[in-house]
Amino acid sequence: MKEFTHEYLENIRNIISEHNDAEARRELADLHPADIAELYRDLDLEEAEYLYKLLDDDVAADVLMELDEDDRRKLLSNMPAEEIAKQFIDHLDTDDAVDIIQELDEEDRDEILSHIDDVEQAGDIIDLLKYDEDTAGGLMGTEMIVVNENWSMPECIKQMRMQAEDLDEIYYVYVVDNDNKLRGILPLKKLITDPSVSKIKHVMEVDPVSVKADTPIDDVALDFEKYDLVAMPVVDSIGRLLGRITVDDVMDQVRESSERDYQLASGLSSDVETNDTMFTQTKARLPWLLIGMLGGIGNSMILRNFEGGFAMDPALALFIPLIGGTGGNVGTQSSAIVVQGLANGSLDIKNSLRQLLKELGVGLINGCIISLLVFAYNYFLGNMSMAVTMSVSLSLMAVVLFASVFGTFVPLTLERFKIDPALATGPFISITNDIIGMVIYMVISTMLILHFA
Repeated sequence: MKEFTHEYLENIRNIISEHNDAEARRELADLHPADIAELYRDLDLEEAEYLYKLLDDDVAADVLMELDEDDRRKLLSNMPAEEIAKQFIDHLDTDDAVDIIQELDEEDRDEILSHIDDVEQAGDIIDLLKYDEDTAGGLMGTEMIVVNENWSMPECIKQMRMQAEDLDEIYYVYVVDNDNKLRGILPLKKLITDPSVSKIKHVMEVDPVSVKADTPIDDVALDFEKYDLVAMPVVDSIGRLLGRITVDDVMDQVRESSERDYQLASGLSSDVETNDTMFTQTKARLPWLLIGMLGGIGNSMILRNFEGGFAMDPALALFIPLIGGTGGNVGTQSSAIVVQGLANGSLDIKNSLRQLLKELGVGLINGCIISLLVFAYNYFLGNMSMAVTMSVSLSLMAVVLFASVFGTFVPLTLERFKIDPALATGPFISITNDIIGMVIYMVISTMLILHFA
């Protein structure tokens, strides 16, 4: 990624202010589309629009796909539907075109589609819009080379040349039968080593890895990683070839999913960027802060009900942060492990009971070690009463066990109900464990103080 210095940006702004089209084109000619998109983020909307109009249609389409969703929406909002169709959609692969159109309002979608000259492309886009955007069908494109298993090699090469004229990249050559059912993949090496073979089906690789159109994106990403693929064919329920997914599309989805999960874990209720307005960021961050505030009020109400225990031994208050912090940390660790396992496929929801028992065992070991260390500190160095020493150690053991099980149980339950389990790695776990931890601590402390008294 090219870095733009302050001097470079000032020079670009001067060129724009002077409307020096020739110099602006020279500056843009040396930049990759991703670099141009990065440059646009440092310019205001009017400056970006000026430079955009100087780009070739193919480059402009590539730059559009490199822009962030918010920047892309701002740029397109000032353009008429016909210009969007002619300058962008006509020069994009169908999967990228669908991504752009899905970001627009329903009314704008129909108007843009009506201005697409290529009827076949418009039909493909309409078909792809029917699929859920979080499935393989919503991610696939229709640009690919397809040959029939009964073709001879010379005929195959002729057809491949015709189809390749409209493609930017060729990953695989897919082989179908007369009913358009996927039969195999033709390695390009075979075109050189076996030029005179009678039929394609004699040299193709059978049973290629494929995915159905309704397969969730997360499962598609796992297949790409498992089989080290750069592209994967998409088929319908009876095996007919519909399209293909490329690894760059999958990586974009994985990145977006990771960013979304990280923000959920951080207590953000919606997707935000550093350049979003203060109002947008406040709206995304405030809900969980309010929930945390309510959790704190709940804790204060719990502590108020046990004022008698503090009156009998004020030293109990010293360990409230230890109990709450330990429970939150353990719960977050457990939920993070489960969420990671669900994301990379190493944990199956069918093995929920086994994972719960494992976390219970881990919690028991961790709880014993932590409790013994705190007991030794309070007994030998802390100068605490036996009631406080026992209360803190037993409470820590109970809180660690509860947090381990609860931190495992919640994401597994969310996954079973088709809710993003990443929600369980954030403030929800910490707040819940904090409240339950205080209840456990106060109940155990009160019982032991009364006992020793």
